[in-house]
Amino acid sequence: MKLKSPRATIARRIIAPATAAAVVGLASLAGAGAASAHVTANAPTVTQGGYGVVTLVVPNESDAAATTALRVTLPGLTSARPEVLPGWKSVVTKKDDKVTEITWTADPGSPGVPVGQFGQFRFSGGPFPEQETVELPALQTYADGETADWNQPTPADGEEPEMPAPTLTLAPATGDGHHGGSHAASTTDSSQASDSSESSVSTASTDSAARWLGGIGLVVGTLGAVIGVAALTALRRNGRGRNGRGGGDA
Repeated sequence: MKLKSPRATIARRIIAPATAAAVVGLASLAGAGAASAHVTANAPTVTQGGYGVVTLVVPNESDAAATTALRVTLPGLTSARPEVLPGWKSVVTKKDDKVTEITWTADPGSPGVPVGQFGQFRFSGGPFPEQETVELPALQTYADGETADWNQPTPADGEEPEMPAPTLTLAPATGDGHHGGSHAASTTDSSQASDSSESSVSTASTDSAARWLGGIGLVVGTLGAVIGVAALTALRRNGRGRNGRGGGDA
């Protein structure tokens, strides 16, 4: 039967926790990457064929540059009016008397959407198509010239693509002959869109926290591994020193 030396036992006790810490750190980082945020669209009061307020939530996923422009493609709306947004100008594009695009551009000297933050862009419009889901492809532009084209449809199997297009889910029109929201209901729409924005803030905050936790986990795991290796090296050196002294005494 092979006996285990005290040094080997101590080394295992030090290295095992350090290795576990490294694994946890890497897993945390991987989880943070999976939680990567996308441009999303929310319109809780808009029904199929109706009018209402849409909020686009735009996180900045660049590590070095601010978001300075956003262009959203619309499904040919009769009316679409962007909300006043300090530090940004907006341009409404029409084709055949239908609104097809809205573009927001940061004013010169404006910070845009800084790194690690997100912005919200709202517009009121309609009538939206009489269908359950409506995609609003968006092109995000950064100060360094890089772009992120959020235009990929979600396939029938529901698996999210790499660059999903912001998508609205619209409830059926009410049975009273009106299509959900109307021009007169814009105040209510704005209020409920604000509630939706709070939910979006929570989502973006969660994503940011996940990234920070992932980074911290990686650092902790790396430190654990370094400490384990250093401890093992010290034990080996001490063992060799004792062996050398013992040989001299003999």
